[in-house]
Parts: sequence; C-alpha cells; structure tokens
Amino acid sequence: MLKLCGFHVSNYHNKVRLALLEKGVAFEEDSNCLPSQKDEYLARSPMGKVPYLVVDGVLLRESQAICEFLEDAYPQKPLLPVAPLARAQVRELIAFMELHMELVVRRLYGGLFSGKPYSDETRSDVERDIAKGVRAFKAVAKFEPYLAGQELTLADCAAFVHLPLVSMATKLAYGGDALEGIAQLKPYLKMLAERPAFARVNEDRKIAQAAMYARAKK
Repeated sequence: MLKLCGFHVSNYHNKVRLALLEKGVAFEEDSNCLPSQKDEYLARSPMGKVPYLVVDGVLLRESQAICEFLEDAYPQKPLLPVAPLARAQVRELIAFMELHMELVVRRLYGGLFSGKPYSDETRSDVERDIAKGVRAFKAVAKFEPYLAGQELTLADCAAFVHLPLVSMATKLAYGGDALEGIAQLKPYLKMLAERPAFARVNEDRKIAQAAMYARAKK
C-alpha cells in the first residue's frame, strides 16, 4: 500500500495526488503533514518539504521522483508517452513550468501571502525571469488539446496546480497576469477541471485553503 503525505493546499502534493487518481492507483493519504525543519519531520523528509510517499515502509521524496516511480510501478494507465523522445518532451514541459515559472514566482510568495516583504531587486529579477519562463513554455506547449498532444500526461497534472499560482502571483505583484498572452490557457484549464480527478483535487484544495485562512484570522 502507498501512503501520500502532505496537505491539500500544496501544489506539489496535489500534482502527485492527481497522478495517483488519474492512474487509478489505490493509496492512503495523510493530508495533515506540513513542511517543517524539526528533526522529527526531517527524518522523513530531509528537505523539510511535502509531499513524500511511503512505499511499503520506504520513504520517497520530491514530487517528480514520486511521479516517475508511479509510472514505472503502475504502467497500466500511463501518464508518459511510450516513445523516448515524446517522454522527454513531457519532462521538458514540466521543467519549464516548475524550474522557470513556479519556482521563479515562489520568491514572491512570502511578501504576497505571509507578510514577509521582498526587495525591489527580487521584484525586478522575478519579473525578468518569469518572462523568460513564459516565453519558453509558449514555445513548447501544444494544447492539442493537452499540453504535450492528444493524451493526458504528467505535464497536465503539473500545469493544473502550478499555472494558476503563476497567474495569481504576477497579478498581485505586477498588476498583470504573466500568462495573459496564452489564449489557449483558460479553456485548457477549464477542460482539465471538468475531469473527475482534477475536480476532486481542486475542491479539496479550496476547502483546505478556506480552513487555513479561517485559522489565520483567529
């Protein structure tokens, strides 16, 4: 049995959860695991992050490593293409979204959501770097109707959880959505949201987010 540990507001946790649900893999879930730098938590997740996966008592960390494991261990409903080049192109899409888009705007999260101001230099650097990431993403995203082509892949699981955060963060920081110029994006995300697994993850995220805000106001 697999056990996924994290929390429903985490985009990286939700990326793995989407893969599990789309593949139809049975799993348990602990959705009350929060990132921590305490020794007890670091023993399970050495970077102090979420998610992590427990596989027959063995711990596996990093969302992409977990998703790749799921592909190898449960190939019956693949989320990566068969052809090596096509598989690499899906991984390329994920890298552009995570390394050059989501992790770029993540530098702003503290100031936008936690009251930890960022410097003018950070604001300027993020604006420059996110423009590069969006340019790269637009060059490779197909929207036919999915990001990598005609079949749902891990790139779509990543896009659904990361791209709305990129839009929201850039709107708040700069007064404009960095993804506004991608005409296919809104109908694409709407299409994904209508899939049962995506709808379930999205609803659970909203519930968890509302509860988190309510606790913060107390």
